[in-house]
Formats: sequence, structure tokens, C-alpha cells
Amino acid sequence: MKQTVFTEKHMALGAKMAPFAGFNMPIQYPGGITHEHVTVRNGVGVFDVSHMGEIWVTGKKATPFLQYVTSNDVSVLVPGKAQYSCMPNGKGGIVDDLIIYCFDPDRYLLVVNAANTEKDWNNLCSHAPKFGMVIGMDLVNVSDKVCQLAIQGPKALEVMQKLCKEDVKDMEYYTFMQIEVAGVPDVIFSTTGYTGSGGCEIYALNEYGPKLWDAIFEVGKEYGIEPIGLGARDTLRLEMGFCLYGNDIDDTTSPLEAGLGWITKFNDAKGDFVDRQFLLDQKSSGITRRLAGFELIDKGVPREGYDICMEDGTLIGHVTSGMIGPSVKCGIGLGYIDKPLYKAGSEVYVKVRDRLLKAQVVKLPFYKK
Repeated sequence: MKQTVFTEKHMALGAKMAPFAGFNMPIQYPGGITHEHVTVRNGVGVFDVSHMGEIWVTGKKATPFLQYVTSNDVSVLVPGKAQYSCMPNGKGGIVDDLIIYCFDPDRYLLVVNAANTEKDWNNLCSHAPKFGMVIGMDLVNVSDKVCQLAIQGPKALEVMQKLCKEDVKDMEYYTFMQIEVAGVPDVIFSTTGYTGSGGCEIYALNEYGPKLWDAIFEVGKEYGIEPIGLGARDTLRLEMGFCLYGNDIDDTTSPLEAGLGWITKFNDAKGDFVDRQFLLDQKSSGITRRLAGFELIDKGVPREGYDICMEDGTLIGHVTSGMIGPSVKCGIGLGYIDKPLYKAGSEVYVKVRDRLLKAQVVKLPFYKK
């Protein structure tokens, strides 16, 4: 099992550790998941997300290559902008969702999900010959060399400003800079958070990780900064309705079914890409199911895998993610629901053991600032 450069920090702080995507990761700290969740919503917390994958795509064919292997329109990116996208798998499903950072038209950084890093790398390499991309030169997997911290919450950028000469506290969402942070050179500082409460992520070489951790927690003391585990990361992202690969999207779900039509572009600048015709046909004929958010009206906890039904018990879908939302204080979930009941306002039922609990399909996000 792999360790991150912060593993000793987590263990010294009493974190509950568990295997996740092949890494020994902190799930929660002694204060518990709900406490950590509230800390991020109201203040500032730090996540170790060094298990995520990082892949460089460079060279004169970098832009057309990414236009082909991802669903979004890379041509709209300018240096310093990031983009959420996904990689279609050629069979109507999704290899992974990812973030693309544009340094210039010949240089991009892809940040991919930890559990999918090898699969994503293999997928990219399989398409490389079509574009004359040289593996190891134009495509470089640096996942084992890079650490990542996500500093999240409404006070996060105020904390980080103390460690940066550049103005970071007013950075726009989905932008980034490569700057010095706490004396560490060439840190990628981005605002692409996964919690819905603002903040940033920083990427640096592993050797600088402990120095960055110590500096962040030192300047964050007056703000009540705390380390946060992956348990609260999941509750925070679900309250925002953000997809989690392996739960809400996978190799069997199309971007359109997952409600990701907004990152699936068919314009002239986009051109051809993997599954373009399949997705055009699906868009034209109409999807028969869609990932939707729901709130329980009856008391209960929706869990992954539970059936979603009509009042008479007719099966119309399944829960992909569910829990009691610590901020919204009710049962919430995502699930694929058959047409037309995936529309907001529809009344559906979640089967919990032998009971059908009433729920309502709602517009995302669940949590609103």
C-alpha cells in the first residue's frame, strides 16, 4: 500500500487510516466527520489529496490530442485557466472525469482520480499514436512525484495569502498560477475546489510537502485550521451534487445521462472526439434515465445501491450516493432515475429495507451558501 508524504503527519494527529485507491489515507480525525465538515463550511480545513494522479500533455499536438480524448472544448482555454471535463471510453461510458490545466497551447496538466490513474494513462497512451505523441516525452505521468493539498473553506484564501507574494485571495474559480508558496518554488496554486466552500489546491514536488504542511498550519492557527479526512470530503462534495467516479459515473454511464452535457461540446471548434457520434445520437433520441438529486421527505438514510421506486414499488432507478447531509440536515442522495421522473419536483420513493420512504427530486446543489 502506498503512502503519501503526509502519512506520518496524519498518524501523529490520530487520524483513522484506511486503504483508498491503493493508498493509506486519513478517513477522519478524532473530532469526527461532522465536525470536519462544519469546519470546512465555516472556516478552513486541509485535505491530503496526494493520491490523485497528475499527467503532463505537451507538444504541438497537445491541443488537438486533448480535443479528441476529452469531451469538453479545450480550445477555449487560455494560460491560467482550468477546465472540468471527462474522457469518453469509446463505448458510450466514461473512462474518468478530470481537470485540465492550461499552461499554454502546447502544455497542459491533467489531474485525474486516484483509482483511475493507471487506467487513464493507458487510455491516453492508446490514442497517442494517432497524433504522433511520444510516450515519456509528450505524455508524462508524474503522479508519484507530486503531492497535493486542498485548503478549503471561506477562510482558506485568507490563510494562504499570508504565504504568497502574489494576490491569491481574489482569484476566480477555475484559475491557477505557478508561484512561490512559503518559500517553495514553482507551486501550482489553483482554485478548482471540490467542496463548494471556496479555497484552493496546491501542487508541489514531494520533497517540499512537509514544509508546506507545516507552514500552512502555522499561519492558519488563528483561523482554527484543521486537517480534514476523506470522509468529510465525501459529505461536502455530495451536498454540492458533485459526481464521484465509481459511484455516480463509470464506464457504463454516458456524460449526458450523468447530467454532464455542459462539458460535452459538439461545436465546430471541438471537432471530432471519442464517442462524438454516439453522444450526438443519444442527444437527438433523448436519454431514458438521468442522474438526479433527491431529498428524503420521510426520515431515513439513503445508501448506495438502494432501489428508487414509484409509490407502487415499481423500480425506476438506484441510489449511487447517499447520506444525511451535515449542513442540510436531511437525507440526500444522487441516483439514476428513469424518464420522466428524473425531473425536479417529481415524487419518488427510496426502498430502505422493506419500507418505501418518500423523496422529492430536487435541483442541485443541495447545499446553498
